[in-house]
Formats: sequence, C-alpha cells, structure tokens
Amino acid sequence: MLVNSALAAFLLAFPALFSIVNPLGGAIIFNEVTALQTHAQRAALARRVAVYSTIVMLVTLLAGSYILSFFGISLDALRIAGGIVVAVRAYEMLSAPDNQSARKEQEAKPVGEAVSEDLAGYAFFPLTLPFTTGPGTIAVTVSLGTERPDGLAQIVAFYGGASVAVLAMAVLIWVSYTTADRLGLALGASGRQVVARIAAFLLLGIGVQIALSGIIPVLHRTLTS
Repeated sequence: MLVNSALAAFLLAFPALFSIVNPLGGAIIFNEVTALQTHAQRAALARRVAVYSTIVMLVTLLAGSYILSFFGISLDALRIAGGIVVAVRAYEMLSAPDNQSARKEQEAKPVGEAVSEDLAGYAFFPLTLPFTTGPGTIAVTVSLGTERPDGLAQIVAFYGGASVAVLAMAVLIWVSYTTADRLGLALGASGRQVVARIAAFLLLGIGVQIALSGIIPVLHRTLTS
C-alpha cells in the first residue's frame, strides 16, 4: 500500500517537474551561456547546477509553502518577480551582439582559482536560479507539496516518491548539461547561433508567461474586489 502511494507520488511529480524544468531545452541555453569555458569547467558547472537544483526542489517541496507564508510572499508575487528576471535575461541573450575579438581575448586568458570561484557562484545564479529551477519549478514543487495526504505513513510515502522524482530530475539535468557542448559541436557554429536565438526567444516567452501567470490572478482579484 505504501509502495503504491510512493509510486503514485513519483508519477505525479516526475512528469510535472520534467515539463517545467525541460533539461534538454535547458542544455542548449547552458551550452551558449558557458561558451567560453572548457569542457572540464562545464562538467563541474553541470554537477554544481544538478546539486543546487536538487536542494532547491527538495526545500521547496518539503517546506516551500511554509517559507513563503513566513515571509508573506504569495505564489503570484513569486511568479511575477521570477518571470521578470527570466525575461530580462532572455532579452539580453537575444539582443547581445556578437563580439568575436573580445571572445577570443577572453578565451586566451589563463583560468585561475579566482575564475573557478566565479564559476561556482555562476552555477547558482543564474544557471540554477532562474534558468534551471526558477519560479515555475518552485511554484510546481510548492503545489506538489500541498498535495500530501493525511496520516504519517502516507505522508512519508508521498514525500519519498516525490523526492525520488526530484533526484531523477537532477540526474537528467546533470547528464544533459554535461553533454551540452557535444550537442553544440553537432549543431556547428551557425546552427548554435540559430538555436541560441530561438532558445533565447522561447525563454523570453517563458519568462513573460510566468509573469502573466502571476499578474492575471492579481488583476482579477483587484477588479472583482
């Protein structure tokens, strides 16, 4: 019985997380924003992003609703703020001009410990938040957490199954991001540019949609009150 409950929780959580995280689409964006890094650095970044994503998803699954309530933050406010951040970053990616000479000069610089520390910080923001597990993922995991059943045994089974779904998603993120540069090589230089522009445009749309998913309910409540 508890195994069935855990399996049901997994089957509820994994498709929801996969659709909102979209690790394969995220790998294309990851490949472009880490274009100046070596494969070893990208692999280290991918590992950190997977770990940070696991932490973000587990924390929001287990305690997300309590954290938001404690700080007085609504899901709508989270969606609006996160959507704006995603949209602004996507617009920068979409409109940024190519500067090959500056890129070559940057690539020629030796990579030291300070750069590694910068990459460590970069793994959390913006690669984990908001690109990989942003406001949409947080909203989904918070919503999943509210679906927990009554009864201690059932709750443990539910969170166990949902946590396995989170770990499975983290593995997919790690694999997708680690192999993102090979995907980029298969596409070629022109293909990467085309895909990067398309991905940035889609990400812009995602950011706008996330923001609208918070703005529309707020406007509805304001107009009907």
